[in-house]
Amino acid sequence: MAETGASPLPPSPPARSPLSRAETFIWLTARVLEQRRFAYHFLDGSPTAADAVETALAAYRNEDEGYGHALEPDLRGPVSQPLHTGHALRVLDSIGRCSGQRVERVCRYLTAVSTPEGALPAVHPSQRGYPCAPFVPVVDDPPSELLATGPVVGLLHRNEVWHAWLFRATDFCWSAVESLKTSHPYEVQAAVAFLDSAPDRPRARVAADRLGRLVREQRLAVLDPERREDYPVAPGYAPDEHHFPYDFAKAPESLARSWFTDEEMARSLDHLVNEQQEDGGWPINWRQWAPTTAMEARPMVTIDALRTLRAYGRPL
Repeated sequence: MAETGASPLPPSPPARSPLSRAETFIWLTARVLEQRRFAYHFLDGSPTAADAVETALAAYRNEDEGYGHALEPDLRGPVSQPLHTGHALRVLDSIGRCSGQRVERVCRYLTAVSTPEGALPAVHPSQRGYPCAPFVPVVDDPPSELLATGPVVGLLHRNEVWHAWLFRATDFCWSAVESLKTSHPYEVQAAVAFLDSAPDRPRARVAADRLGRLVREQRLAVLDPERREDYPVAPGYAPDEHHFPYDFAKAPESLARSWFTDEEMARSLDHLVNEQQEDGGWPINWRQWAPTTAMEARPMVTIDALRTLRAYGRPL
């Protein structure tokens, strides 16, 4: 029951619209965090709604100022991990809260778990003993990974966060991106997340142009969704784990948008629209190893799909 004096709710989206169907799916299946995120992005973008997102996210924060508790569903258990913490920063960025003392404290965690190069491993060895996806290796001395470091560094630069950790981590990202000769889609996405917010814009544009040529030469993006079988799936990926232009250029202002023609981008967005399932959610295409992880991941993917479609002006 609504509290006395509460502000009226915004009008509901038209019945059976993509957004209406997704809303039903979110309320039916999502964790509290994704429910709060959906409400903020699509129902009520007020400071109060942002507070609710931040409160839900705080449940995943640990005493070391990292984030754990299966925030990223493929890593279970309570311990903080770089991938969880990077996801938390993306949530904070999306509600305009990726700044101040909260992020200063996160940077202390990033410093503590960094490799000798000053960058982040994808998985810290503290994960050992807790369930995790079989395709996620847990080793005693994990290497630096652009996959984990690039998005975090990009977000901190985007929000003009300055911390000693950033200097060596930024140098690592430049070196990793500019030395790529072969890659895979998730690594390219991490590189784009760094380049889209790297402070040296001319250098970022040059690096992005080279990366775009690599993506096209190695056929890492499906340019014609009707001919997916013509595009290879990266080693270790699930059989149908393809990536499309919208996976790299999540918004029109991304440097990756120039990699694709208007027609290629439109086809990929049409495909994204058509991927909405009968239950209102979007599917996951990576390897499913436990029922709970798939259930928790689909609302996250659904919110990402809706935000991408809205960024490109597609009707919701």
